[in-house]
Amino acid sequence: MSLCPEYDTFADLYDHVTPYRDRPDVAFYAALAREASGPVLEMACGTGRVLIPCARAGAAMIGADASPGMLEVCRKKLGAEPPEVRARVEIVQADMREFDLGRRVPLITMPFRGFQHLLTVEDQRRALAALRRHLAPGGRLVFDVFNPSIPMLGDERWLVNPLVEPPFTTPDGRRVVRRLRMSGRDYIGQVQEIEIEHEVAYPDGRVERTAARTRLRYSFRYEVEHLLVREGFEVEAVYADFERHPYGSLYPGDLVVVARVR
Repeated sequence: MSLCPEYDTFADLYDHVTPYRDRPDVAFYAALAREASGPVLEMACGTGRVLIPCARAGAAMIGADASPGMLEVCRKKLGAEPPEVRARVEIVQADMREFDLGRRVPLITMPFRGFQHLLTVEDQRRALAALRRHLAPGGRLVFDVFNPSIPMLGDERWLVNPLVEPPFTTPDGRRVVRRLRMSGRDYIGQVQEIEIEHEVAYPDGRVERTAARTRLRYSFRYEVEHLLVREGFEVEAVYADFERHPYGSLYPGDLVVVARVR
């Protein structure tokens, strides 16, 4: 079973979603990629939102994702870049739980919570093992997940009232309203199911509504650290945001992890 096929249904809208477009993680990952002593593997690269700025910054990038739709958008965007940027990027379709690129790299990144699409501990460990196999000795894995907010996890209003995000307009004139609703919670498995609805108004007056459901597994700070140690990593740093503030200085903040192969 491939990871998160639901992303294919709204891949062409992804880059225009306001919270994604304004997410402050690009500079953080671009700096890491630029400083790496060799090609960087970005796992769950999606539409290239982070991947392409890293290549613009001068880094050689390998972008991997399980979603054909997201990779199609990434390739189209890459086609509009200057030749020197395109030459720095290789795109592959791959499931992070089992893949083999036949090479090792000094740095693997996984921006914007791609790790949370792994819904079981078994899948998490399989992915970490596969990523470790692709790291050169002393190589680093850097990724972020959301830091679970205890009050939010228990807030039943998410199950009733949808979150309506600011509307946005795509370059071809479609006006889009996106609504998010918590459609299910598994407190034992630490999995949340989220229904994502897009209401799309076309320039000719047509209106379409599409809905997809995605599931995300949340993990706590020490759970993440223990998983990494079990799979042969040493945790170097845990940050609360992309400005490298110490974990715990913000709540809930993010959970940004830097780990090195032991």
